[in-house]
Amino acid sequence: MSLFSNKQMRIIFIYCVIIILVICGIITARHKQSSSENPADTSSITNEPPKSSDSSGTSDKSGSSNDSSSSNPSIPSDSDRLPPYNSSNQGNGIGGGAIMGNCSIGSRKLPIYCVDLSKKTNLDTSKKYVSISFDAAWGDEDTIKILDILDKYNIKTTFFMTGGWVDSYPDKVLEIYNRGHDLGNHSQNHKEMSKLSVGEQKDEIMSVANKIKEITGYTSFLFRPPYGDYNSTLIDTVYGCNFYPIEWDVDSLDWKDYGTDNIIKTVTTHKALKNGSIILMHNGAKYTAEALESVITGLQSQGYEIVPVSQLINTENFHMDGTGLQIPD
Repeated sequence: MSLFSNKQMRIIFIYCVIIILVICGIITARHKQSSSENPADTSSITNEPPKSSDSSGTSDKSGSSNDSSSSNPSIPSDSDRLPPYNSSNQGNGIGGGAIMGNCSIGSRKLPIYCVDLSKKTNLDTSKKYVSISFDAAWGDEDTIKILDILDKYNIKTTFFMTGGWVDSYPDKVLEIYNRGHDLGNHSQNHKEMSKLSVGEQKDEIMSVANKIKEITGYTSFLFRPPYGDYNSTLIDTVYGCNFYPIEWDVDSLDWKDYGTDNIIKTVTTHKALKNGSIILMHNGAKYTAEALESVITGLQSQGYEIVPVSQLINTENFHMDGTGLQIPD
């Protein structure tokens, strides 16, 4: 006598088929999920800096994306990004740091407003050069747009970032670094630095330096005081922290929100614009991104090549004149 009837056997068979199909579906789904993940992406468990999600194809420090500094010669290599001063001079330089030069005019100590390029060895002195710099203290809405425009013209610039901006937008800090631009220091809290004690000045500078280093591995060495405010004590402090104090001689006035055309005209027809000028712009100003391409082409039409501040300045054996012009010895 059969243990199961034919009807019961059919029901059992149907249940078995259903169970097998369910198991196969689970196995297939897990396989697809596993194959679509990036097994090399361990940022969530290694506390690595955040990687930009922008589609521009820039690389992170590990070079895991479609483009990297090793395959794009326009992006400085790590060896090109070492501080330009000789660290063995620590204690003998300006302010007790390692940077050798003379920033004094009588009893005054001056930052760098513009540069005499007549004896530069890393630039073709038969050409004219200027630097565009961006202060980053608020907002990041236009940062990628600005970077894309700079990429279009293969131009490197300098971004001076506050500690608050670094805290808010670490992914943009890394993006700026990965695209080959200078990472400059704009103080932690955007205070009037001349009103602070030496200890407070050092804290404002080194706090940002440490954050940039943690995110990118980059040792920053360019400092711009907020509002352009400084005194001789601050200049000593900046050099003592192994930073070059950077001002500007061409102000785009983009921060006044006068409009795109005003920015273009202000920069390209500025009475101080010359070989060795440093131009001030802001990544968070209303019309800067819209004006940038015309600023670039306007400068280029006058024969200027645009380089980052780190390439423009004389990094050792220099002195200043009373206008803030840095002159090689």
